[in-house]
Amino acid sequence: MLKVENASGGYGDNTVVNGVSFEVQKQEILGILGPNGSGKTTLMKMISGLIPLSEGFISFKEKSLKSYSAKQLAKEIAVLPQLHSHAFDYTVRETVSMGRYPHQKGMFAPWTEKDEAAVTAAMKQTGVLVYENQSIQELSGGERQRVFLAQALAQEPKLLLLDEPTNHLDLSYQKQLLDLLKEWTRTHELTVVSIFHDLNAASLYCDRLLLLHEGQMVSLAAPGDVLKKETVERVYRASVHTQAHPELPKPQVTILPDYRQQEQKGITKELFQITSDHILLTAPQPLKTLSSAVIGAGLGWYRYFINRHVPMDYECEDSYRDMSDYAERYGWNVADSVGMMTAVKVEDVVIKELYDGELSAVIAVTAGVGNAVDVSLAHERNKEAAIGTINIWIFVNGKLSDEAFIQAIMTGTEAKVKALQHAEIKDPDTNTLATGTSTDSLLVAAVQSGSEVQYAGPITPLGKLIGKGVFDCTTEAIKIYLERKKKY
Repeated sequence: MLKVENASGGYGDNTVVNGVSFEVQKQEILGILGPNGSGKTTLMKMISGLIPLSEGFISFKEKSLKSYSAKQLAKEIAVLPQLHSHAFDYTVRETVSMGRYPHQKGMFAPWTEKDEAAVTAAMKQTGVLVYENQSIQELSGGERQRVFLAQALAQEPKLLLLDEPTNHLDLSYQKQLLDLLKEWTRTHELTVVSIFHDLNAASLYCDRLLLLHEGQMVSLAAPGDVLKKETVERVYRASVHTQAHPELPKPQVTILPDYRQQEQKGITKELFQITSDHILLTAPQPLKTLSSAVIGAGLGWYRYFINRHVPMDYECEDSYRDMSDYAERYGWNVADSVGMMTAVKVEDVVIKELYDGELSAVIAVTAGVGNAVDVSLAHERNKEAAIGTINIWIFVNGKLSDEAFIQAIMTGTEAKVKALQHAEIKDPDTNTLATGTSTDSLLVAAVQSGSEVQYAGPITPLGKLIGKGVFDCTTEAIKIYLERKKKY
């Protein structure tokens, strides 16, 4: 639909954009990225015809932009610039209605039902219909931005050019605006070219990204191929971390500040508080944590670590809500908490500290094997599982990489399985050695300062601590459980 070939241009003798080439397909959203001064706005002005090209060629629908009259072009292309001057005190409806000018025939053309419908629909979709009789001057910057977007949409263009469309908008309206644009590409055959400063928003909503640096094209591809850590750091001259969005296959970029986290206090056995109702560890500062807990599952930063005792006949339709309520009753902020449950007596917890030079770990295990399962034969089980859980906590006084977190989970699980085999715990249904229980839970938490740990496999220094600690703690916890069971 839009084709830019070897475009160069700028202001006077100052060439800002140099030799940029790309194509935009129908119904695509193309995001233009780059640091300040990289030529984003200049390129947009060249596409919209506000700045002439010193070299190159731009065509729309296989026709040179120069071959279109201003009114012809306005029927096809709408522009929402970054800033607006407000020389006249128009109402919102009057401002949006100006978007219909390209469709008017003659200076005194009558206002049609189609014009009215387009204006009203645009105001509704951008959330400004409620302001239709207010002066544009009375609105906030974000509200004005939505009014001018409504004006552009009322124009019913096939190509929409946007310069920082989310400027001045709060988070809610940013999402609404970008969702609307995405919807219009599907329902109104709209094509969008937009400048973004927000790399994460661009990644989520754009089909492809064009990255500029010092007026030249660095990359043109899907977001995952453009927003690579090395590329972003080189172009923006900032330290960043890139990771996948939790719900979509899109990269997200997090800046890394230059200030360093102060040396954090380590985790020790003395931090554990044990009552008949729960085990609690309150960390001196938030710990980076990966867990399969009831609350605080996944990856996050937490201070309160809870292993809660529940009765043998515990049943609850919403265990997450129940565990959250439990934490709140004790004054632990749910957003800062990891919470697990167990039917075994929490006073029987086994806690050990392990050291290897500057690296240390604290392991805590509660274990019940009433519902021991051989995972390889679990598909043959028919009856409901009995109560019994092995909860494992691994606290590391060190700085773990993402790989180390995952490997620590694997190493801890391997050590648990070995402990079950050592104790000859069997699946009662299959009479084969058990590998765990149906409700086991595990967490790895690290202070993220001190010794850097890249890996935590079984033969690494940290892996050895985890392997020994989890095996010893689980073995002892199972022994305590079995001995207590004999008494009843």
